[in-house]
Amino acid sequence: QQKRQKELKAMMDGVAANVLPPHFEATLRVHRADNGALRWIRSTGWATRTEVGQLRRIIVTFLDVTASSGERATTYDVVARTAEEVFIPLTVGGGVREVADVDRLLRAGADKVGINTGAIARPEVIDEIAARFGAQVLVLSADVRRRRAADGRVDPGGGFEVTTHGGRRGTGIDAVQWCAEAARRGAGEILLNSMDADGTKAGFDLELIRLVRAAVDVPVIASGGAGELAHFAPAVDAGADAVLAASVFHFGELAIPGVKDALAAAGHPVRRGVSAG
Repeated sequence: QQKRQKELKAMMDGVAANVLPPHFEATLRVHRADNGALRWIRSTGWATRTEVGQLRRIIVTFLDVTASSGERATTYDVVARTAEEVFIPLTVGGGVREVADVDRLLRAGADKVGINTGAIARPEVIDEIAARFGAQVLVLSADVRRRRAADGRVDPGGGFEVTTHGGRRGTGIDAVQWCAEAARRGAGEILLNSMDADGTKAGFDLELIRLVRAAVDVPVIASGGAGELAHFAPAVDAGADAVLAASVFHFGELAIPGVKDALAAAGHPVRRGVSAG
């Protein structure tokens, strides 16, 4: 685990200094079903979990999407089993509220831990986690949407707000200011989830990426909206250090080598090659 942490810190330092090419992330989402069983939300896009681990310049983001809304902890045994088979950086989020949660996830095999609802409820936890484990461990997961008017419609001049509980609850907190505050407190990365673009497959929210990029000096991961190969390069052009996608990979609509080719064709350096394990 210590070796993985050192390798991860070197990777993050390189990204922050623009030494490494932009990377992209595959998301594995899980939720608790009505019968209490934990469901892994994925499809035949990944033949096996080890297939994910054979691809370089990938970080797997494992999100327990109903942990906060269900007021429960992330399922640690699933994290441990995933870490045993995926030999690339593993970020885990969902239900993280305190330092002890991060400690358990790191011991279970996570390399980085994402926090959203818990940090909004008590921002000081960001300082505490960074002080204990280092900024390279902590990812602020910001679920962001455009502000709504009283009638529920998007307010064109209202800017962006942070949401909690998987995007179900608005907070009224300015998203750009919140990302900046989290970075000052010690968050090592910003996972910027556009709740408006998520699932649309119409492209990343480039305005949101530009605003957050200008406000923070830590790596920004753009998430939400990927639907075709042409969507990835503009997100990097807007300032994203990494681009994240889920369903287009799970359902086999896009292939990772194709995304790399598209980024390279747009003039972005891409690290090639596969690893046997």
